[in-house]
Amino acid sequence: MTRPIACVTGGGSGIGAAIATTLGERGYHVVVTDVDLASAEASATNIESAQALRLDVTDPAGCDATVNTVVAQHGRLDVWVSNAGISKMQRFVDISPTDLARNFEVNTYGVFYCGQAAARAMITLATPGRIINTASMAAKQGRVPYLADYVASKFAVLGLTQAMAFELAPYGIRVNCVCPGFVATPMQSRELAWEAELRGIEPDAVRELWINDTPLARLETPEDVARVVAFLASEDAAFITGEAISVNGGAYMD
Repeated sequence: MTRPIACVTGGGSGIGAAIATTLGERGYHVVVTDVDLASAEASATNIESAQALRLDVTDPAGCDATVNTVVAQHGRLDVWVSNAGISKMQRFVDISPTDLARNFEVNTYGVFYCGQAAARAMITLATPGRIINTASMAAKQGRVPYLADYVASKFAVLGLTQAMAFELAPYGIRVNCVCPGFVATPMQSRELAWEAELRGIEPDAVRELWINDTPLARLETPEDVARVVAFLASEDAAFITGEAISVNGGAYMD
């Protein structure tokens, strides 16, 4: 039997790598994409049925080309996960126009371009597809220090997810997003160092602040997020669309 096809952006590390691995364990052929091809290839080697492609999500033509390559090779596209994202911690008054634009280029425009490319293919193929976007706990609250541009870009992802879900529902395409909290990833390690410097405390003290803000009393793992993505990709979520699922151990409740 042909495996369903799932594409994951930013799949070379962190949450993306965990999503790719989890979907592979659930029987998908996983197309692992990343702007760093070597990282994507490393993730793909750990998955039973997978391949790696380089993708810069800020390049709309590249997004179209990647989707076209997948469809040409496999004749289908069942799940698209727009996970690629960046962050940079600094005070609101210090954020430059360049930093603001870069956050939106990757975190918001990348989700838009990839979602367009995937949706066009799914519509052409008459596929009841699933598109899942990675937003953030910061997509639901502004009470996040030193990440104003990131917060704005992720709020936009939440709104975009709802708009996509509404327009694509007639084609049988479900669109949802996940909103992680304090996830232990390489990105988080950078944020620990940045926040510690901005607060004038040690990284371990920042980590304790994050844990204390989480009722389940631990940092989140990439696998915690990946399992929810796998649920949204499954038929168990067949009547869920336009939702932003909080996966944060209670750090933000809505």
